[in-house]
Amino acid sequence: MNLALSQVAGVLSGPLRDDLALVCALHDLGADARGAWSELAGDPVLAPVARAMSRAGASGSALAIALAGVAEQCRGQRQEKVEVAARRVGVFVMAPLGLCFLPAFVCLGVVPTILGIASDVLG
Repeated sequence: MNLALSQVAGVLSGPLRDDLALVCALHDLGADARGAWSELAGDPVLAPVARAMSRAGASGSALAIALAGVAEQCRGQRQEKVEVAARRVGVFVMAPLGLCFLPAFVCLGVVPTILGIASDVLG
């Protein structure tokens, strides 16, 4: 696992590379999976992966199953964000339509009614 992780870290760039290189270094120094991945438990992006890797390393369970669960969870969260954004777009699309019809409603519906009532009251 450490060899694969070091290969992935070598290909990446940016902060993700540094995070994975830190985990590899901790593994090389003899830390167990839980200790090595605990450094990333607070990271908002890598926290689910860190928990899955810690559990898989501590229990000896299949890593592919744990990571597949994390991927499914991430896809579900992403799908939820996309649906919320799509609903928000529908509301924003209706705003210009409302702004176009509101003056017409006022001119053709409200003003004649007020003028009719005013002429009855004053006349």
